[in-house]
Amino acid sequence: MRRLIPILLALIFLCAIISVFVLIPIQVERNYGPPSPRLSLGQRYQFALRLFWHDGLLTAPSNSPDQFFTVDAGESPIAIAQRLQSAGIILDARAFLDYLIYTGLDTSLQAGDYRFDANLSIIDVARAMQDITPLDVTFIVLPGWRMEEIAASLPTSGLDAAPEAFLTAARDLLAFPFLDGASTGEGFLFPDAYILPRATDADALVAALVRNFANHLTPDLETGFSNQGLTVHQAVILASIIERESVIHDEMPLIASVFLNRLRSGWKLDSDPTVQYALGTEGNWWPNPLSAFDLQFDSPYNTYLYTGLPPAPICNPSMDALRAVAQPAVSDYYFFRAKCDGSGLHNFSSVRKLGGEAEVCPPGI
Repeated sequence: MRRLIPILLALIFLCAIISVFVLIPIQVERNYGPPSPRLSLGQRYQFALRLFWHDGLLTAPSNSPDQFFTVDAGESPIAIAQRLQSAGIILDARAFLDYLIYTGLDTSLQAGDYRFDANLSIIDVARAMQDITPLDVTFIVLPGWRMEEIAASLPTSGLDAAPEAFLTAARDLLAFPFLDGASTGEGFLFPDAYILPRATDADALVAALVRNFANHLTPDLETGFSNQGLTVHQAVILASIIERESVIHDEMPLIASVFLNRLRSGWKLDSDPTVQYALGTEGNWWPNPLSAFDLQFDSPYNTYLYTGLPPAPICNPSMDALRAVAQPAVSDYYFFRAKCDGSGLHNFSSVRKLGGEAEVCPPGI
């Protein structure tokens, strides 16, 4: 029996060796992936043993709240790990470093700003730091867009706001009681470049756009609207038409004078964009050219059929268009037509132009 003891001890030792050098690395690789090819054979065994020892720490949640964390350019993995532990974002800096080195992620930590959700594990944090995504995105609303075009841009914007939710929020004016007389948010979604958190939802986005409009609605602008006999809502409607009629913003005050002259004389505005707005459908929000049949489309927005302003703005106008309504040029013009020379400019006249108001430039001009 005594002779068997050394043999048994040798077998136990052999099993331990097999476990250390074969079974544990296999288990670690199964749990955490293959080791970095940069590691030597000895280092692979070394860090596999460490990860096996740290197993509970690597996958346990940290119990930390949501936090922002900044990694400076050139900061070492050791310094990052120590600060993460101090902030409570990870449970153990050593376990974090061992995981980084074993997987090779220590060479690809990205500098930048991070927002870590609550209760992340060491592995969650390590993986999150491989691809830095900006916390904020730039969202651009172009002058002349209708609300559906803004909604259509959301899926690729990086914002959480969904298109349908945005349209619902933009049509809910209970949230914006200062928009007296407005039936929708159309016209008040101010065109601009916005820097917004990625988590911005539809309600917050609409609020930001309308708030920006309110910030640009100065007393001088309101006085200018009043001097033209217009309420803010009426002025925005007219500005939205001017926005769609204009190519060159320098012409906006002159185009404003044409429409104001028509309004004061009780004439129909005869504006193509109002018909385009009424006819617009997904993928073709501004159908062009318009036919004579199109101009007879029965809609309160059709200013070829109905005198005065349409019931609501047809797009979201720029500050230049709003200023043009507040401070129009002084003219006796009642008509304008594109020059059709590629310049984007118009000819203006106080007498009816030949050929009718619906004429358009030849294709390609």
